[in-house]
Amino acid sequence: MSIFELEAESRSDMGKGASRRLRRDGKVPAIMYGGDENPQSITFSHSEILKRLDHEAFYSHILTVNVDGKASKAVLRDMQRHPSKPVIMHMDFQRVDENKPIRVHVPLHFIGEDVAPGVKTGGGMVSHELMEVELEVLPHNLPEFIEVDISALNIGDSLHLTDLNLPESGSLVELARGEGHDQPVVSIHARRGGGDETEEAGEEAPEDES
Repeated sequence: MSIFELEAESRSDMGKGASRRLRRDGKVPAIMYGGDENPQSITFSHSEILKRLDHEAFYSHILTVNVDGKASKAVLRDMQRHPSKPVIMHMDFQRVDENKPIRVHVPLHFIGEDVAPGVKTGGGMVSHELMEVELEVLPHNLPEFIEVDISALNIGDSLHLTDLNLPESGSLVELARGEGHDQPVVSIHARRGGGDETEEAGEEAPEDES
């Protein structure tokens, strides 16, 4: 089965006690909401969910959730993990309307670090300020990730949100909040150390005052 297709069962038993029983039976309690339908309580196989979580795209892709034979398109909205065990406690899914934009956190993939002049010839360090962005986009244009090419950056250069190449119909939620929200995404800066470290070491050497 595709990593983007999930088999679920509807459930009617509610409350913390019911959720604990489901987890003991190897199930993950969840809820699916949104669209023109009422919220629906469902369960998944815990082992099947764990297999999907190994794939980065699962978190930002349109999923097909089959509930008692009825298919719905949805995105993963929230997931609660046990603080100390590899156990999924609860999941939230939002139904998707293909004609309405959705807001999804999309990972950033950085390329060109090995050939960027600031790194290759300048010996600089790459700082990743953001690893994902919140994107508003029509479902059929939702990317699995956004590629960020830093191959042309020198020491002191940086890329901001407005420098990202977005998919068709896509816009960044942060930029829609107004001026002053064009956050840095990645930059190259000079390494600390070298001569500075030598200087500091010299300063720390004990003086002979006798």
